[in-house]
Formats: sequence, C-alpha cells, structure tokens
Amino acid sequence: MGLLQGKTAIITGASSGIGAGIANELASEGANVVLAARRTEKLNELENEIKEQGSGNVLTVQTDVTSRQDVEELVKQAETTFNHVDIFVNNAGQMLSSQVLSGKVDEWEQMIDVNIKGVLFGINSILPSMLERSSGHIINIASVSGLEVTKVSTVYSATKFAVRAISTGLEKELAKTGVRVTNISPGMVDTSLVSGSSWNNERKKLETKDIAKAVIYAVTQPDYVNVNEITVRPV
Repeated sequence: MGLLQGKTAIITGASSGIGAGIANELASEGANVVLAARRTEKLNELENEIKEQGSGNVLTVQTDVTSRQDVEELVKQAETTFNHVDIFVNNAGQMLSSQVLSGKVDEWEQMIDVNIKGVLFGINSILPSMLERSSGHIINIASVSGLEVTKVSTVYSATKFAVRAISTGLEKELAKTGVRVTNISPGMVDTSLVSGSSWNNERKKLETKDIAKAVIYAVTQPDYVNVNEITVRPV
C-alpha cells in the first residue's frame, strides 16, 4: 500500500514537465490524482499512462489557472468525484521574456496572471473546504529565481518572489488550523519550459522526479510537522 492511499491531490500544470512528474509520483504512492491544465490531449495521455501503471484513480479537468471560474470548477469536480481534496499543488507556471529593457509587457502580464494570480486562485478555491476539515496541504512550486535575480530574470524572479511571499504569509495565517503550506523552489529542471527559454545552458539539469520526491517528502510528514521551504538545486 502506498504512503498516500486514499488521499486526493490536484496538480495544476499537470500536462507536462514538473507537473506530470509530480502527478505520476503521487499516483504511484496510491493517491487519487486530479490533472489540471489547458492541453487536454496531453492530460489524456498522462491519464492513460497512470492508469496503465495501475497507480490509482485519475480525473482530468481542462483548466486555465488565470480564470478564477475555471479553478473553482476544478475544485468542485475534484470534490464531487473524490469527496474531498487533501493536497493542492500550485505548479502551473510561465517563464517568458523577463528583462525590463525588453519591453515585452504582454509576456510580463502572462507571467503575472499564471505565476501569481493562478496560485492565489488555487489557494482561494481550496482553502474553505480544507479549513472546514482542519486538514490539507498546499504545495506552491516557486523557483530558485525567487531567491536570487539575474540580469535576464527580473520579471520572472519578481513573480517567484511573490509565490514565496504568499507561501510564507499563508503559513503564518494558517498556524494551528491543521492546514499546511510548503514552498518548493526548484533549480534548473530538464523540461520544455527550460529548453524553450533563452535561459537554457549546458549545466546538468534536475529531473522532474527530483522535484516530485520533494513533494512526497513534504506531504508524508506527520500531521504535526509542516515543512515550510524546500530548495532543490543541481550539484
């Protein structure tokens, strides 16, 4: 029996990369997984992969995290199907042109909408039921770019600093409620998000399973233990 047998987890940005890796790992530990992203074809592929492995029950919900209504519907469908949600992983993210000198305001807006507002919409949608049950775990996927800024990461770093600030403040707000918050800051991970960006370099990258293992570590601690912050970097 897996460590998360009978638990239910929602993962945003689950269609590829870190999100898909987290979903696979949670399912392998026995959790029911709710896969959320915009690309239904990719979600369906991942659903079939998880089912073929016999890992657990799967629900896919097409979701745009920049839409509050979409995120609320995601939570509603998850709770209708699995009764309650134990883990909510705010993973969906955008890494686009981030130099202020580039003047690419449209891309900045996309990052703000996905990386900040998307996280807040997820938290706002899941918190009432978690507080009612005095149980639940919110995982926010930030970045090492939320710890330091380079000359090409200004705007992206700002959004990930915001995720860390939200995680830190929320953990304090939820003290003694039974609801836990963990912020995970990955270094460079070998995903399409990185390979398609101008930040790509020759340094060995982390694998998605490395971040997924950090999620498993956080959510399998005893109820009285809250792992607030995990930073995962390549050597």
